[in-house]
Amino acid sequence: MKISYPAAIALLVLILVVSMIAGVGIGSIAIAPMDVVTAVLHQIVPDLVASSGPAYVEAVVTNTRGPRVILGAVVGAGLATVGMVLQALVRNPLADPYLLGISSGASVGAVASILTGFALFGAASTSVAAFAGAFAALLVVYFVARSGGRLTTVGLVLAGVAVAYVLSALTSLMLLLADNAQHARQILSWLLGALGGATWSLWVPLGALVVGLVILMANARALNLLYAGEEAAIAMGLDVNRFRITMFVITSLLTGLLVAVSGPIGFVGLILPHAVRLVVGSDHRRALPAVALAGASFLVLADIAARTVASPQEIPVGVFTALCGGPFFLWLVRRQTRRGVKT
Repeated sequence: MKISYPAAIALLVLILVVSMIAGVGIGSIAIAPMDVVTAVLHQIVPDLVASSGPAYVEAVVTNTRGPRVILGAVVGAGLATVGMVLQALVRNPLADPYLLGISSGASVGAVASILTGFALFGAASTSVAAFAGAFAALLVVYFVARSGGRLTTVGLVLAGVAVAYVLSALTSLMLLLADNAQHARQILSWLLGALGGATWSLWVPLGALVVGLVILMANARALNLLYAGEEAAIAMGLDVNRFRITMFVITSLLTGLLVAVSGPIGFVGLILPHAVRLVVGSDHRRALPAVALAGASFLVLADIAARTVASPQEIPVGVFTALCGGPFFLWLVRRQTRRGVKT
């Protein structure tokens, strides 16, 4: 069901704001929504708004849950956007940074950087290594799956799964050979996808998301052409191969930076693009801002569920998104198979 675009964006913004307030307020120490709002406004304009809650509210909001909720929104927005762009680039509804092995490649790069003490680029070394791993994995999947000059659904999924398995095995091997057992356990928890270690050092993923969205929006018309068909895009003068490589670099960089701070979180980039296209259509000039908002809300809500459904035990949010995305992926595969049989 489609609604007017301004109404859809307004609704998505409202859902994001409500989900972020809930994400800050829900936990072992419950905080009233109004206390959350006043605590946040007090940090922004301390002279105009006073915090209304107990003394501990401000500390919980600013030091613990605030960074976690913002990181969840940034990562969710980025992964959903990357998923939508990948689906247009390879013209495949099953494309997703997790399923195509991009997240696994980023994990290999990040884990290798952490375990080896790679520090050539200072504080950004882990992010650079994650980007290199993500880009290498995406190139391998793309060229392996491109048989006879065209991409097929089955070929892309099989190549992505195969590369992801190999890279996951490589990551496990590095963890087994790690000298520091405690370090290895922390990395293993990170590999499940977690937002619990979030701090206010969010300028790298946030900056990457903003810059990435600006670049992708500037290329929305080209994405529309490619999504409509490679032949039509070529006829309209688009250099398809060059455009794909450029977009692969951008999506790999964004994925690598996000995975470096959150771990691999799967299926966000698979579910949200399909849901958004049903509401606002396939025009990427409209769909990209919408999917970013939807992805942000989805991961914030998923994190709330992950840390409350088995309280006091916390489930890694990557496990929770996999439980949601797995059945959706199987449904998509079944639908694609039926379409293939009919044609």
